[in-house]
Amino acid sequence: MIYLSTFFSTFEIKSLHPTMKIISYNVNGIRAAISKGFISWLQQANPDVICLQEIKATPEQIPLLDFELAGYPYHFWFPAEKKGYSGVAILSKVKPNNVQFGTGIAHMDFEGRNLRVDFDDFSVMSLYLPSGTNIERLDHKFMYMDDFQNYIDDLKKEIPNLVICGDYNICHEAIDIHDPVRNKVVSGFLPEERAWLDSFIKKGFVDSFRLLNKEPNNYTWWSYRAGARGNNKGWRIDYCMVSEPMKNRIKRAVILPDAKHSDHCPTLVEIE
Repeated sequence: MIYLSTFFSTFEIKSLHPTMKIISYNVNGIRAAISKGFISWLQQANPDVICLQEIKATPEQIPLLDFELAGYPYHFWFPAEKKGYSGVAILSKVKPNNVQFGTGIAHMDFEGRNLRVDFDDFSVMSLYLPSGTNIERLDHKFMYMDDFQNYIDDLKKEIPNLVICGDYNICHEAIDIHDPVRNKVVSGFLPEERAWLDSFIKKGFVDSFRLLNKEPNNYTWWSYRAGARGNNKGWRIDYCMVSEPMKNRIKRAVILPDAKHSDHCPTLVEIE
């Protein structure tokens, strides 16, 4: 099922900023994140648009009114068919012209992994690419990656200005992972996965964070084991990918590691 937002007719919408601030955040369960102060953090971070992944809930289980009161009257939820699993969402201060739930490809959509909102001159997608936790899931991940590439190739003909934010479950380069040697046989840093992401970027996207930040030790996910986050032994697997025609409109791109509602942290891009 797909769910549209409800909102107040009297809600006063702020005009668009000179730049649009977009955040991507794998919350690893929206209800758990809310219990850790997520909504207060969201108000302080104050993005125009936030893309969420791994919401693990349906709208009936989420305090939607709290998001509206926090300044996000437009909220769109695309949960997985399986309860308590996967799912993506987009919250926006600005009313989109169009909302697209899924891709129309069944094996991609039943797990709630793609949601897109279209604004006047660009579109924003929340993406949650599968992980490869075992052989079966790794095969599914590669199928998804191939079909997603084809889908995006076609979509760019219609919408050349795209921002695809989300958890790609892949580290691109050695600089994006704390231990590239020992992790080269682990899904998320397999040569084949990295080659796919490299190809995806070369076919017309900009890794907004790496465009503006060249330094190592910047990560967006840490294992819960062995104090990984405290020791900053992480992986950068969350990206705000911006299509090439919009490259010169990228004004800021940062990671927000101080947000600790999840085993991931948010990543942010500002678009002129």
